[in-house]
Amino acid sequence: MKKYEILPYKTTWPLEFQEIAAGLRSGLGSYALRIDHIGSTAVPGLAAKDVIDIQITVAALDLPVKQSLEALGYQKVEGIQRDHRPSTLTNSPLAWEKWFFKPPEGQRRANIHVRVQGRHNQRYPLLFRDYLRTHPATASAYAALKRGLVANLADTSMYPDVKDPAVDLIYFAAEEWAAATGWQPGESDA
Repeated sequence: MKKYEILPYKTTWPLEFQEIAAGLRSGLGSYALRIDHIGSTAVPGLAAKDVIDIQITVAALDLPVKQSLEALGYQKVEGIQRDHRPSTLTNSPLAWEKWFFKPPEGQRRANIHVRVQGRHNQRYPLLFRDYLRTHPATASAYAALKRGLVANLADTSMYPDVKDPAVDLIYFAAEEWAAATGWQPGESDA
């Protein structure tokens, strides 16, 4: 059973992302259309697990991308082929397909998500991150939810299953915000 720990925000997380991203950018070259810091560690002030989430946006999930990551020492995790899809979205499961990699031995803990440009799951984490960055009360409530789950779930392996529907609620509000403000993903983080 996994044990999760939610830590207060660390100002070092963006710098640690930049270090990892620099190596990824060097090794992937033009295969990486974008490299972005996503997830809770990308939101200033938000408590999080001490794992840097990175999204690599690619044109396709193809062999050269996989080989480039493996040449850098990253290991593809089998069994993780797609992201959670909010229940109200009826688009194709292909819109949620991804590759998931773990870092080389000795590198800082990170989750590397490889997603195809323009797919729904590529946009989702950027929108979610930017929404939380501009809505600190929502970010604070989200942190409280994560802490409560870690403290009270008898089976912490259920953490993602319980958290995902709550994340969906934030995502739906984020979509309304995006429509009202004309939000678009900004420049890549690396």
